[in-house]
Amino acid sequence: MEIRLDIAVIILGAALVTFIPRVLPLMLLSRITISEWGMRWLSYVPIAVMAALVAQELLVTGGRFAVLSTNVELIAALPTFWVAVKTRSLLATVLTGIVTLMLLRLLF
Repeated sequence: MEIRLDIAVIILGAALVTFIPRVLPLMLLSRITISEWGMRWLSYVPIAVMAALVAQELLVTGGRFAVLSTNVELIAALPTFWVAVKTRSLLATVLTGIVTLMLLRLLF
């Protein structure tokens, strides 16, 4: 099997572009001390990213806001969110979401 130089350079470049944004902040932040308010602020970043991803997936279809009556994913998210808040169990939340979406797709 022959490896072409241009393909090897593309693969190495992609690896470098993926590696640098992950390792560079880790190296820089391991050497400094972040204040208490900075750590509190950073604790909200994963929640904000997850909320943005979920909201986009549930509320936008084809570049437009989805209509509630035809959006089975949004309807399935309501009991799933309720189970997540009440039980705080990842397994119960995932199972509720899967079963609810399966039933809604079967019905509609």
